[in-house]
Amino acid sequence: MQDASDILLTALKTVNYPGYSRDIVSFGLVRAAELKDGKASVVIALTSADESVPTKIKSEVEKTLSLLDGVKEVAVFVDATKPQAKPEAGQPARPEALKNVKAILAVASGKGGVGKSTVAVNLACAFAQLFEKAGRPGVSVGLLDCDIYGPSVPLMMGVSGQPEIVDTLIEPLQSHNVKIMSLGFLVDENSPVLWRGAMVNKAVQQFLTQVNWGALEVLIIDLPPGTGDAQITLSQTVPLTGAVIVTTPQQAASDVALRGARLFEKVNVPVLGVIENMSYLEDTSGKRDLIFGEGGGAQTAHSLNTEFLGQIPLESALRQAGDDGKPIVLGAPQSTSAQVFLEVAEHLLHLLARAQK
Repeated sequence: MQDASDILLTALKTVNYPGYSRDIVSFGLVRAAELKDGKASVVIALTSADESVPTKIKSEVEKTLSLLDGVKEVAVFVDATKPQAKPEAGQPARPEALKNVKAILAVASGKGGVGKSTVAVNLACAFAQLFEKAGRPGVSVGLLDCDIYGPSVPLMMGVSGQPEIVDTLIEPLQSHNVKIMSLGFLVDENSPVLWRGAMVNKAVQQFLTQVNWGALEVLIIDLPPGTGDAQITLSQTVPLTGAVIVTTPQQAASDVALRGARLFEKVNVPVLGVIENMSYLEDTSGKRDLIFGEGGGAQTAHSLNTEFLGQIPLESALRQAGDDGKPIVLGAPQSTSAQVFLEVAEHLLHLLARAQK
């Protein structure tokens, strides 16, 4: 039998975040829910630049809970904060090779193994789909794999080969309407990359300044985990429009993700949001198993005063799609993961546009 708080949470799962098909409980926004003597008390914490969102959520929660048996009074407290503003100064000048790239988005994580590259390739393909649907066909998205020691983007995007050099510029390869550059195209895939910091710095700088990216709406940069040479070189070479942090639900991952995100604050790059990967495993009946715990992504976003963008479930199809070189937004567009990636990508386009103003 459900206790009082579980009854409230079950009802709150019918309240979707404005503009999303995901509910406020799944997004980790409900911090407390109590039913005592007929009074339902709920605490919600969220970060949004849209001032209408807290009001809409509060109103919908009040309406939903007031319909429950035994509820005579509803008290909803919404702790709403705005995302950090775009810094006015302190970023480097844009290299000539990137002069026609409208937005540059870094995808980062504090630690490895959280699925950062999976997020990067699916966001790239989701962006490409959204641009095509909006009447902007052609290759308008770029994906730069800066994970020097473990370049996995070529496999996940199903592309291989040796880039050509035309007029001193490297021509990126293409797959799924995305321009791609990776160290994986330049080294033997069976050989380890035994590079020290100076060589890593040079490789990252070359990818940013000597690749013919052309005209792009968005360039996604898949960073290696941590806060090492690649991250620092990137922040010193190009003016990033923003960064997205990828974590998993457990505290061991979210704590490291928080520390990694602090690097962007120090180099004046706005953190646009947090994506939580491997959030839950859902069986055929719809029951969710929280294998890695819960709440890490939402807590990380709250600590960074930024948006919690979404939760990606554990799905075997997601792993298989990466191995097959056809990201899940293309290979299984009706899957839960694909739908979340598309929702997140659409929201990120709005955030990127706002950050550019």
